[in-house]
Amino acid sequence: MSEAVKLKLSKKDLETDQDVRWCPGCGDYAILATVQRTLANLGIKRENTVFVSGIGCSSRFPYYMNTFGFHTIHGRAPAVASGLKITRPELDVWVITGDGDGLSIGGNHMIHALRRNMDLKIILFNNQIYGLTKGQYSPTSTLGTRAPSTPTGSIDHPVNPISLVLGAGATFVARAMDTDAKLTASILERAYVHKGAVFIEMLQNCPVFNDGVWDGVKDDPANHQIILVDGKPLLFAGGTKGIKLGPDYRPQIVEVGDGAGQTPLSQIVVHTEQGSPLYAHLLAQLVQPDFPMPMGVLYRVEKPTYDALATQQMEDAKAKLGLGDLTKLMFSGMTWEVGADGTRQ
Repeated sequence: MSEAVKLKLSKKDLETDQDVRWCPGCGDYAILATVQRTLANLGIKRENTVFVSGIGCSSRFPYYMNTFGFHTIHGRAPAVASGLKITRPELDVWVITGDGDGLSIGGNHMIHALRRNMDLKIILFNNQIYGLTKGQYSPTSTLGTRAPSTPTGSIDHPVNPISLVLGAGATFVARAMDTDAKLTASILERAYVHKGAVFIEMLQNCPVFNDGVWDGVKDDPANHQIILVDGKPLLFAGGTKGIKLGPDYRPQIVEVGDGAGQTPLSQIVVHTEQGSPLYAHLLAQLVQPDFPMPMGVLYRVEKPTYDALATQQMEDAKAKLGLGDLTKLMFSGMTWEVGADGTRQ
């Protein structure tokens, strides 16, 4: 088909004949619908699109996308996706994972995929619990979480996913709420065209084992969320409050205005997607219950991708050395045959 003639896709074109097997009310439904609708609007090539997942509730995702997909093993989705992207660089590779799958058993694979700046779009569903195995605490569970594995309360300090991936070297970092279809769609659209390691944290509700985990952020978004806009100040509460840096560089919530006890707008931190990693790490520390949570694109930078560099390296080697001869290679250097008597000939 000519590039000038493209099929117009609908959400239904990206649905499959598989029954969606998540619990009623699960936040995964909303995320799935938004992904299907957004990718359809983008007019993706389904034959060039792959969803790779590990193990967990979220990892059933590939069954519900009418594209290619791999349902792999626990924590290994980034490794499988990396191999696929290197060998088939023309593919759009998405990784679906959860806070347990991606940050516990799969933490090492996650870190190195991001460090290498693999051209992968990673979406992590964070519900602060292990859902598939019936409610054990996860790496992102808050201190004191009571669960079957921690009946008297977890004593683990939780992982901050955004801080972790920024430290690992992700080049596109974003966050959205599972039910905020508009913001999620805008992030997905930008992630789709970004070349490099994308990490999107989806704050997702598990109605069975951790219901209401994000209610403090979701129920009053005006006061508990900062919608990030590049080049705009960090404001919330209808623009009446903002974030200012104190003398010790600690973020502070202040009243915005020119009156007594208020802070002028000029002193409010201005969001810069392509700012320093230090600023992005500061944003990552704005978490509940002390601060409203930043939503949108927190950080974005352009860097060469591992897969592109690997492809170029192979092409350069072929140009310099030729395609080579495997048989000749096998019999080159120190080779010998073992005779019938067992001695080296």
